[in-house]
Amino acid sequence: MIRKAQQRVTRDSEIFKTIISAIQDKKGERIISLDLSKIDEAVADFFIVCDAQSHIQVKAIASHIEEEVRNVLGEKPYHAEPGQQWTLVDYVNVVVHVFQTEERKFYDIESLWLDADKQEHQ
Repeated sequence: MIRKAQQRVTRDSEIFKTIISAIQDKKGERIISLDLSKIDEAVADFFIVCDAQSHIQVKAIASHIEEEVRNVLGEKPYHAEPGQQWTLVDYVNVVVHVFQTEERKFYDIESLWLDADKQEHQ
């Protein structure tokens, strides 16, 4: 099943900028984006990945992303997978992964997509 919408998301897209800003608001760390748009097997145009220091911060970041995207763009996530160590928020073309630091090291999503264009966001 192909889930991609016809219009591609870029790092200049409102949804992308809103998500990055929401993560920064809640002090998410080591924020990176992986541009998957040129990878045929990818399920989204972008993965955004960040660290949180606790399960409380994981929840706070994910909730703030959902709130800000809803307030700015009027969109709800297509799907969300809440968890204490790792929460996923899926906007179809942009999938956000909020990890506790040790969990991020374990899953190492960045190494699974080495051919993606990677960008850090401070």
